[in-house]
Amino acid sequence: MVLDDLGTSLRSSLDTLQGKARLDEDDVEEIVKEIQRSLLSADVDVSLVMELSDSIKTRAVEEEPPGGTTARDHVLKIVYEEMVALVGDSTELPLESQTILLAGLQGSGKTTSAAKMAWWFSKKGLRPAVIQTDTFRPGAYDQAKQMCERAEVEFYGDPDADDPVAIAREGMAATADADIHIVDTAGRHALEDDLIAEIEEIERVVDPDRSLLVLDAAIGQGAKEQARQFETSIGIDGVVITKLDGTAKGGGALTAVNETDSSIAFLGTGETVQDVERFEPSGFISRLLGMGDLKQLSERVERAMAEAQEADEDWDPEQLLEGNFTLKDMQKQMDAMNRMGPLDQVMDMIPGLGGGMMDQLPDDAMDVTQDRMRKFERIMDSMTDEELENPKVVGQSRTERIARGSGTDVETVRQLLEQHSMMERTINQFQGMGEGDMQRMMKKMGGGGGLGGALGGGGKGPFG
Repeated sequence: MVLDDLGTSLRSSLDTLQGKARLDEDDVEEIVKEIQRSLLSADVDVSLVMELSDSIKTRAVEEEPPGGTTARDHVLKIVYEEMVALVGDSTELPLESQTILLAGLQGSGKTTSAAKMAWWFSKKGLRPAVIQTDTFRPGAYDQAKQMCERAEVEFYGDPDADDPVAIAREGMAATADADIHIVDTAGRHALEDDLIAEIEEIERVVDPDRSLLVLDAAIGQGAKEQARQFETSIGIDGVVITKLDGTAKGGGALTAVNETDSSIAFLGTGETVQDVERFEPSGFISRLLGMGDLKQLSERVERAMAEAQEADEDWDPEQLLEGNFTLKDMQKQMDAMNRMGPLDQVMDMIPGLGGGMMDQLPDDAMDVTQDRMRKFERIMDSMTDEELENPKVVGQSRTERIARGSGTDVETVRQLLEQHSMMERTINQFQGMGEGDMQRMMKKMGGGGGLGGALGGGGKGPFG
């Protein structure tokens, strides 16, 4: 995740304050140096680094911790507030009709971001359309069309045309019934005069309500010059940061935000059209510092459950409290979990499980857990309807057959059956109870009685 090194090193520094009621200047100096080192190594502009670290140092020395607050939590609160101020507000994107122009260099992720943003708006009840004007990059039309098909959103492009301005004009007319127009422009390998001139012409034709600069999280110090030139040409209202699922440093994107006096609109967190988040500064920094992001987690859970129900209209999670809990029910719950995105991202959103807890896990812990879930899925795919409906019929001979059919082993099949039994016992405790029990059941299952049991317990940040 962007600036993840900062989160890791900062949490390590804050741990040295455990047990202290008050701070001395040496403590503060050490933490500020750690912040400076991490921000600079993440390619954040030097002037921004000094501004942030000076603010933290001044507040940590001068402000008195509230009664009952430890020195560590007091500094954590200051760092949280100053980091939120650094990244700024989220770009204003009202849920109403508008035209959005995307700009950026080739390879920044504009085409993918266009489809992702369209998908996001569609989930908010709006009708988006993507207009592909890139005639420079081979394959741009095909990529955009395929991404929009996956996102199930309207698409316009012309693979035979060579005038991007004409495509933009015709695309706006052809998709006039759409609520949201997202215009994807061509990029180059560097900021060239013809690129800037082309974008300026497209801007005049589509008259966008907002122009967003798309930046690869690994852009580094080059972001400053990019941002300045695009700001001069078309004006930048916000930044889309892409490819946050890798090892990108991300500091250049923060520099671009500062250079254009704009804000962050979206974060691209993976390869599929669903891997996009509306940027929320408080949740973003909260995750960075290991305090979780319950708002984003809640949105992902609701979306995943809705998509799982769309895939199987006969399945209703509320019915888990009625009748028997079968392996088919467990399959649906695992499907919903998979729809929430990569497990490490979900873990980062859970207070007490992200950040510091993640730092203590082996590097391959998430891979091992996801591999186990994939094996469970293969095992259930190898079972008969009778076995899925009534796991108690699975004896030794059936266990061996299922292991062979799924390409796993007998021990893993038994682990699945044990996991199911544990979840069934948990659910039985709630059967017959009143309204609100589903939420309490899911919480308990996530904390130790179900699929989330292997992932640990919960927790809460120091300020909510």
